[in-house]
Amino acid sequence: MSSLMKKIVVVVSVLIVAYAATGFMLGKSNDDKAYRALTVYSEVLEHIQRDYVDEPNMPAVTNGSLHGLLDSLDPQSAYLSPLEYKDYKEKSAANPGGEAGLALTRRFGYIGVISVLPDSPAAKAGLRIGDILEKIAGFTTGQMAIDQAQVLLKGAPGTVVKLSAIRRGKAEPQDIDLTLAKLAPPKLVEDRIQGDIAYLHVPQFNAGTTKQIREALVQFQQKGAKKLILDLRDCALGDDAEGISAAQLFLPSGTIATLKGQTVSEVTYSADPSKVVWTQPVAVLMGNGTAGPAEILASAIGGNKRGDTVGERTYGTASMQKLVEMEDGSALILTVALYYTPDNKNIPAEGVAPTVEIHPSIDSLMVVNDLTAPTPLPSASPDDIDMKKAIEILQSGAAPGLKKAA
Repeated sequence: MSSLMKKIVVVVSVLIVAYAATGFMLGKSNDDKAYRALTVYSEVLEHIQRDYVDEPNMPAVTNGSLHGLLDSLDPQSAYLSPLEYKDYKEKSAANPGGEAGLALTRRFGYIGVISVLPDSPAAKAGLRIGDILEKIAGFTTGQMAIDQAQVLLKGAPGTVVKLSAIRRGKAEPQDIDLTLAKLAPPKLVEDRIQGDIAYLHVPQFNAGTTKQIREALVQFQQKGAKKLILDLRDCALGDDAEGISAAQLFLPSGTIATLKGQTVSEVTYSADPSKVVWTQPVAVLMGNGTAGPAEILASAIGGNKRGDTVGERTYGTASMQKLVEMEDGSALILTVALYYTPDNKNIPAEGVAPTVEIHPSIDSLMVVNDLTAPTPLPSASPDDIDMKKAIEILQSGAAPGLKKAA
């Protein structure tokens, strides 16, 4: 590092300390913690510059500290350096059409898989919930933003993206070639089981999903169905607003969810009796691959005692992010608000707990860990342990329905 750069670092550090001290002396008690943190940061910077074994690359140190700062908040928040943000904008604007069909999060410092869309390139490549993507297209995903990873998993249909994935139950990474494709709009899976019980699986909540659910519910009633199993397992993609509007198809009263944030005005989403379509008993299937709009819907039904939610706790991602551009060309992806359940529980922090918890059987765990077998997907099979329980609840008459208006 040049002597000029060293002087600049020292001057900046001194200014930060002076600013912090001045603010503290002026009695800005509400910002005490921020001022003290700045003081500590400047001290650490000085020690790195003065005492580190080699002359440090100070831009790299600063870049790393900013990545770490955002990573420490939550999996959705991230820092993009000027170069990263420039690349992100260019690739996002390209919109080539080919996709992978993955819902992603950050796990153990890397990008992880929450769920996989049926018949997608990711499903055909054998990717499953719990897999860790160590590298995408040759880039390590350590400190990579979820949005950056999604951009790298898009391209012209037919494009092969090379992945290095640590598979569930394995210790060493495995190389995977994933061929991108244009995804057809996911279709709802409709079925009829056990007499008057209808089955509906929702793969994701993209624009228009609520309308499709409404139409399916009307058809079920016309065909004589009187009970419903709503399958939200492995459903983690889509628009939160669709999850909220879908909940209105089932709830005549009560709170669906509440959105809260430090700088975001609190919004309470309520049921609307005029939008209710399904008044019969309902049981919801959910699990670790249920996230975002799907967990908003599941918590609204379970939290208002409109029906039982069966399975495992949801992943916990329902939140709102904001992109903040910085003067130096960098950007922040910052979580600014969180969704809360009807009983005021923080969904990203706690997930949504089922009203009837089902632990996976040994046989189902063996199937999940068998990487040579096809990717297991939600289905209406009565042999499924979650399905068995939901059918039992509905047939016993324990699931609540609604009284029709006179």
